[in-house]
Amino acid sequence: MTNSYLVKHSKQFPKGIIKLSEGCWTAVGYAASNVHMIEGRNSVSIIDTSESIGAARNILAEFKNLSSKPISRIIYSHGHRDHISGARVFYDGTQEIITSHKFTSDLVNVGGESTAPSLALKKRTEAQFGMGLDSKDRINIGCGPANRPMEGLGQGFIQPTTFIEKDQDINLDGIGARLIHAPGETEDHIVVWLPEKKLLFCGDNWYHSFPNLYAIRGTAYRDYGKWADSLEFLANLNADILAPGHTLPQFGSEKIREMLSSTRKMILFLMEKTTEGLNAGIPLDDIVTTLELPEDLSSKPWLKEFYGKLSWSARAYATGTLGWYDGNPTNLGTIGTVERAELMVDLAGGIEEIWNATKATPNLQWKLELCDILISLGQPAEKTKAETMRTLADDEINATARNAYLWEAKRLDQGK
Repeated sequence: MTNSYLVKHSKQFPKGIIKLSEGCWTAVGYAASNVHMIEGRNSVSIIDTSESIGAARNILAEFKNLSSKPISRIIYSHGHRDHISGARVFYDGTQEIITSHKFTSDLVNVGGESTAPSLALKKRTEAQFGMGLDSKDRINIGCGPANRPMEGLGQGFIQPTTFIEKDQDINLDGIGARLIHAPGETEDHIVVWLPEKKLLFCGDNWYHSFPNLYAIRGTAYRDYGKWADSLEFLANLNADILAPGHTLPQFGSEKIREMLSSTRKMILFLMEKTTEGLNAGIPLDDIVTTLELPEDLSSKPWLKEFYGKLSWSARAYATGTLGWYDGNPTNLGTIGTVERAELMVDLAGGIEEIWNATKATPNLQWKLELCDILISLGQPAEKTKAETMRTLADDEINATARNAYLWEAKRLDQGK
């Protein structure tokens, strides 16, 4: 595959307002995530608010062309920054802001003090989304467009006012709805179900890509079992319309059920095969490099690895359920990066042999690892590593991997 597949994936987030049903719309392509509006008798409700003040302003202007009614409530589907950071634009001090009682965020300081290493998280987030890359390099971010307003990025969050502890029915000014806890990409996920319209706002529990079971920016383990259970529950709602937190809405109950059910089946397959490998004592590197989806799953367009990735997900499942130790006593100890590099040089017969291997190998992954050995010993291999990452990026359909390769290559070129 070439990144032409990733270019085609950009069709999943064309900029525009899409009508879901009478009085319901979704804004796609204005930001990394979608924003939804439901019109009631005398007011409107907003589900999610985008990642930035600039994007939220653009979306609100479009929504006002559809309805001049005031906003009575805002609902956060979950605490990821791209869904909660435009709230200030929609909020006038009177609205109720509703979310799960488990609401928290690892990108905005809410729900208690974060224990994540903030500088490492910031750097990896910038790499995952290719922030600062030229527009020609950053095709998209896997779940949304690459080029979008960055004004007020992460700055428009407003604290929730109402926390939902149990699934409950709610009246959206004449529109019957049910707020349902559905943990998946995050533990605090709630979905909004309009039974009369058979319309489901599913947050990030499903979007048109391999799900981000593990984000390379760095995340705690996302409970795959709970995610699969939520997908089964959502499939059984038999929605006619599915409005995800990213990518285009979907229409048709049979199609939607297949999309949700096959994604659940993929997660269960991943869990089963990774567990089988671990129980058989197979090294994790061998599990993740040989794991493949069966054809009935790999052929699904919505399971292509534009955002999440099978190998990353298997590794995250193994370490998330068993921890870092792989059962091999050799790995109870370790050798520092520089010492290991020195030992490799001795084994190879000198630093020149490492350089020669770097030039000779057709294996790009191995070439990167050899470059790391050279760099750790003060050798000028940064240019070679940057060129190798750009070559890998050319054929990478996963947007986050591509962005990370190009972002790190740019940093090396700048001497960082």
